Amino acid sequence: MLGYLCLLLHLAGAYASASKGKTIILLAGQSNMSGRGGVQNNTWDGVVPLQSQPNPSILRLTANLTWVQARDPLHKDIDVQATCGLGPGMAFANRVLERDPGLGPLGLVPCAVGGPMGTKISQWGRGGVLYRQLLRRARVARRGGGLIRGVLWFQGESDTVSEVDARMYKRRLVNLFANLRADLGSPLLPIVHVAITSGQGPYVETVRKAQLGIKLPKVRCVDAKGLPLLQDNLHLSTPAQVRLGRMLADAFLIH
Repeated sequence: MLGYLCLLLHLAGAYASASKGKTIILLAGQSNMSGRGGVQNNTWDGVVPLQSQPNPSILRLTANLTWVQARDPLHKDIDVQATCGLGPGMAFANRVLERDPGLGPLGLVPCAVGGPMGTKISQWGRGGVLYRQLLRRARVARRGGGLIRGVLWFQGESDTVSEVDARMYKRRLVNLFANLRADLGSPLLPIVHVAITSGQGPYVETVRKAQLGIKLPKVRCVDAKGLPLLQDNLHLSTPAQVRLGRMLADAFLIH
């Protein structure tokens, strides 16, 4: 028993130490960011590829605002209205540390919400519930030390249903990025976002064109087109999420 308590104290000390001076990354968007890799019939298969394995230098901010060692599903206590599986976050973090160990420890802040119906970008407007949660978690994340050094954004599938939403997408996304940078006091905060490969409606290409057409300083777009999907033809498979996470890392490291 004494040995077990000593181990717990050692791990707690390690997490406390690692949480100081960390590189903080915000993960936001909808279901493909929160992760559905390996989910079938509302059950996650539990398969975690080597590229997404836990690492003592990768932490996660939980729903109750504490730091723990990160492991998939990263969004299990955030995107609570659906079954979460593997997303791109862990593959991203492992790839970043593989290429630039000096950026560690990494603190991942899951904020994506998909749920059964997904979330439109209009729901991420300034003052809305999702935006307020994102901002609150971001601010709490940096209190214990560390710097927010990037945002990963993957959303848009829900905006392919309505032509109005699809045509308004670019303006709303630019406003979201500007608002987040302003409210976090970081006018050149690096942002890497994903051009969708699927959608819930007929306007996928309209949304993709908007995403690929954004030209802002320190904003990069990674194209998910061609990555394999699950049988629902909407969500990325486990191998696709691993590939996307590594693509996001490579784009982030260019900044």
